[in-house]
Amino acid sequence: MRWNVLGIVLAGGEGSRLRPLTRDRAKPAVPFGGHYRLIDFGLSNLVNAGLRKIVVLTQYLSHSLDRHMAQTWRLSPLLGNYVVTVPAQMRTGPKWFQGSADAIFQNLNILGDERPDYVAVFGADHIYRMDASQMIRQHIESGAGVTVAGIPVPLEEARQFGVIEADDTGRIRAFVEKPSSPPPMPGDPDRALASMGNYVFAADLLREVVVEDAENQESRHDMGHDIIPLLVDRGEACVYDFGKNEVPGQNEVERGYWRGVGTLDAYHQASMDLVSVSPEFDLYNHGWPILTWQYPHPPAKFVHEAGERRGTALNSLVSGGVVISGGTVRRSILSPRVRVNSYAVVEDSVLFNNVDVGRGAKVRRAVIDKNVVVPPREVIGHDLERDRERFTVSDDGVVVIAKGMVLA
Repeated sequence: MRWNVLGIVLAGGEGSRLRPLTRDRAKPAVPFGGHYRLIDFGLSNLVNAGLRKIVVLTQYLSHSLDRHMAQTWRLSPLLGNYVVTVPAQMRTGPKWFQGSADAIFQNLNILGDERPDYVAVFGADHIYRMDASQMIRQHIESGAGVTVAGIPVPLEEARQFGVIEADDTGRIRAFVEKPSSPPPMPGDPDRALASMGNYVFAADLLREVVVEDAENQESRHDMGHDIIPLLVDRGEACVYDFGKNEVPGQNEVERGYWRGVGTLDAYHQASMDLVSVSPEFDLYNHGWPILTWQYPHPPAKFVHEAGERRGTALNSLVSGGVVISGGTVRRSILSPRVRVNSYAVVEDSVLFNNVDVGRGAKVRRAVIDKNVVVPPREVIGHDLERDRERFTVSDDGVVVIAKGMVLA
């Protein structure tokens, strides 16, 4: 990338609505798509776009995330490239990050050391492909102080996001974070223009506004609640239309795909988007790969072919190290070292690492965290009233089993 741009990835979110998946790990460290973590998608977009200096600001339950970053995201130091995690350093006093804006304020030393002209502030927990260089180019050409990536979403979903009102030139006229009554887009009463939580700033302006925000006792110290509305009021904010982003190898089905996975139901739906014959999000795009580190597991193995005892997987993603031993898997994602034993049936589910599904068990519409043994003939996802007595069940009836939980 020819511009002097620093990437900042905000990875300190608690992810409370994803519990129990975030009981022992930060939200950006939640596994997704077999052997990826949520943070791999945002980082891949930055690295593929040419950003090679990236800091990841962490906070809650960061050990799993830190370990993944150390194992995975090593760029060439010979070229001055890096992806590095930065925990709350408490440079401004003995306190954690009070919000996303405060996280940047507490780490202004990084901007002082790196001296970028522009800063790309991206989230760590969305599923999408985006060439960030195109957004940076628009930002520079427009002369805006901040550019906010925007995407149309159904009006009923817009309450979860910052909502943008922009004029025909792209200048943002109003910005409201998580409004109870989102304003629809002009000419489109069923959709609102939502912020993706991705921003590009002029570096000097970013430094100025987070310092100003830190001195405001009434502020929540949040990018969406405070910083962006401030710059909108000053006439310095523009929107970038994510729908116009061009990514190599991307087909029309995937164009404009972006999923926030802030709830268990959103996580399950985004996972199911991966497994169809023509997936809404295609992991097999080699022109814009999603990067991660993979342990050298042996290939997946499908065994037994005798009557109904057949190891099969249909419309599913099956990771290395998986053994389907006479069981049946449909429309599911199996992470490394999963075992599905004879006569077991797994449907519309996501199984994390080292899950063992016992002989004759039935699992439907479930997310099972790592190191869980499903006993023989156990039934999950077929009787939700019974499941609610033992597990977490989402609003839409997805059964979620915590990491290492012992099933009696």
